[in-house]
Amino acid sequence: MIVCPNCNHSNPDGAQTCEACYTPLPATASCPNCGATVQTDASFCGQCGFNLKASRATEEIFAGEISTDVGNEIPELETPEPLVEPQRLVISAQPSAETSSQSYLVEPVETPTSQSETSPDAATPSPTTPVSNVELISTTPNSSSTGSSKTQLQQQTIKLLHVQTDTNIELPQNLAVIHIGKPNDKIPPDIDVSGFPNSEIVSRIHADIRIEGDAYFVEDVGSSNGTYINSKPLQPGDRHRLRAGDRIALGKGDLVTFLFQIS
Repeated sequence: MIVCPNCNHSNPDGAQTCEACYTPLPATASCPNCGATVQTDASFCGQCGFNLKASRATEEIFAGEISTDVGNEIPELETPEPLVEPQRLVISAQPSAETSSQSYLVEPVETPTSQSETSPDAATPSPTTPVSNVELISTTPNSSSTGSSKTQLQQQTIKLLHVQTDTNIELPQNLAVIHIGKPNDKIPPDIDVSGFPNSEIVSRIHADIRIEGDAYFVEDVGSSNGTYINSKPLQPGDRHRLRAGDRIALGKGDLVTFLFQIS
């Protein structure tokens, strides 16, 4: 059975909308352990308690290994080396031919005065000099590109805007789980809402924001008055992926509300 998150009506398996209030029902899947019907974003199976998050993480790791193996096989097919083949083919007993081929490689590096005094056939530069120059040129853009990408990531900040007081709260970047609530002895909150108006409707241990890569998820951890996302109740244990502009209400009545912002 699928329970409607809006009116708690029990709907048959496979239903897409609630029979009572016509609210779209959450997507479901089968538990890999016992085969029971569970929501796709649920953390644990309600029948057998199987850890659904660990199962999905194993599938993602296995898919990542396959993609990396396929990606590594593609460059192996491209093995021509047009810049190396001419050097291997130019093998002659006459020293004039070898020195002349090397002089064309060194002309951009050496000064024109030394070449004007000697003939092209008599130039004897070391072949290691142009090779080292090429390596330095190839590595320079890579370092600059990585530096620019790090700068772009550092400029992105995640904030919660308290609607009632127009107060911005920047989320900590060094935490994987951010606790929202009020001071207590068990799990101290990372975001303390006790100073906001109507905070009495917020539980001491109310909700968590989990950070997984570049994704942010909000989860109700068993609060007394519930958590609402865009005016829809979030069942305890279920997670909702946050997007810019999502409205998070702690408790009923939309009295303590935050807007999820990315800047």
